[in-house]
Amino acid sequence: MGKWNLIIDVSLCENCSNCALAAKDELVGNDFPGYSAPHAAQGPGVIRIERHVRGAAPMVDVAYVPRLCNHCDDAPCVKAGQGAVNKRDDGIVIVDPVAAKGRRDLIASCPYDVMVWNDEQQLPQTWFFDAHLLDAGAGAPRCVGVCPTQAITALKCDDAAMDAMASAEGLRPLRPELGTRPRVHYRNLHRADHLFVGGSVTAHVNGRLECVSEAEVTLEVDGRAPARARSDAFGDFRFDGLPPHSGACQITVAHPMFGSAQLRAVVAETSLVLGEIELQP
Repeated sequence: MGKWNLIIDVSLCENCSNCALAAKDELVGNDFPGYSAPHAAQGPGVIRIERHVRGAAPMVDVAYVPRLCNHCDDAPCVKAGQGAVNKRDDGIVIVDPVAAKGRRDLIASCPYDVMVWNDEQQLPQTWFFDAHLLDAGAGAPRCVGVCPTQAITALKCDDAAMDAMASAEGLRPLRPELGTRPRVHYRNLHRADHLFVGGSVTAHVNGRLECVSEAEVTLEVDGRAPARARSDAFGDFRFDGLPPHSGACQITVAHPMFGSAQLRAVVAETSLVLGEIELQP
């Protein structure tokens, strides 16, 4: 049997909040027996967008990560719920709007902090994949249709096909170390949880400091194979996807006309913007 998965491309999310607004529009004040009681008009919604900023001027990278129920295959909320939260055969996790009444303790069971408490209904609530719409024949939850950049897609397939796709396309879940086996997969998640090293290559040309394009840049990090890049028309280069605390690194820049430069740095907790690197003959 096919199971539902959600794929979110972090590089395409522009923080328009259409997904969050669509969830509010669908759920606030609307009762869907067996799926959800009416959601609250005020307070945090069941879809929210986190902002991640890396680097420093003039090289700043901002990424947005939509956060919502992960519909985990080994969901802590299902274990804690003891019948108040159920996992369907199609992979969707639903908080029972009757059995979960008064179960505020379930909020703490979600390690992703995406379950909200509805004080008026006295219910924990989540984004339940718009299961009421899917069961009525819809092809995808509303967040997919309202996303103007197509950053969100829904896919129903067997686990083997999803695993193969995740491996081939570099899809990752949030916090895999928890072992909850989420069904929400992210593309380009490195924009939020990894670091980059970047800079700008310059040289004196006819008495003026100019940007140098097509300079060959090599990054050597302890224990890793060298990575290579070329500076663009503005002299900029960037090496992305470095894990935090990668350690000492060496950057070598060379250009056949303008010379070379070399410097050392340490990749710790934040991305490194090296500034201008002036080539010397």
